[in-house]
Amino acid sequence: MSAIFVEIAATRGSVPREVGTAMKVTRERSFGTIGGGALELEAIQHARAMLEADGEDTRTLPLGPGLGQCCGGSVTLRFTRTPLEVDQPAPPADALAPPEGAPELWLWGAGHVGRAVVAACPARSFNITWVDDDAARFPETPRVGVTVITARDMPRLVASAPRGAHHLIFTYAHDIDLALCVALLESGFASCGLIGSETKWARFRKRLSAAGLDPDRITCPIGDTSRGKRPDAIAAGVVEALLLETKAPV
Repeated sequence: MSAIFVEIAATRGSVPREVGTAMKVTRERSFGTIGGGALELEAIQHARAMLEADGEDTRTLPLGPGLGQCCGGSVTLRFTRTPLEVDQPAPPADALAPPEGAPELWLWGAGHVGRAVVAACPARSFNITWVDDDAARFPETPRVGVTVITARDMPRLVASAPRGAHHLIFTYAHDIDLALCVALLESGFASCGLIGSETKWARFRKRLSAAGLDPDRITCPIGDTSRGKRPDAIAAGVVEALLLETKAPV
């Protein structure tokens, strides 16, 4: 059997990840991330189509008009065939449930950043509610203390979140991200963070302000940008900031 190795070969303008970032795609799963939500979904679909044929491929994708993303740049992806030898990630060793009264943390999106944030959260720090519109994006065995919800219309679920909850948004689509921002600003929250580039946030700010909402209540980008754009680096910065803000138990 084989897998498809997807590598960012070149970039132009504002893009989610740098040249050399790569992922491996099989018929059932993907390993690693090239970032970008819709970009990654397009890459996975193309890679899986390649598994049924021979050869290699290179594609240049404009992120704005081509994929509906706000970054505005373009990414050239190189698709190559590689032997299927992938180590499965080990499940979290710490299975302690959070104590009564731990802060509520709602995560919107079960992609690579969402998984990295769940892995980075100390087990006793937050009561985590994890939402996505596709059950297949969640780990097969979610961590103890994490409530997993599959919701076809994620923004509608905002009404079920406690007003004192903290929220992090990193879905696969910018239109869903924006709809969640609108719903949360209308509903209320303790804090809200959104993954995104400066270009994406500038467009979101304009649209939120035009709707009569206050975009300054949302933090974007999230994490410590000096740590880089890898999911684990973003997650480390985000969780560190949340622990300081909430004084949650660790």
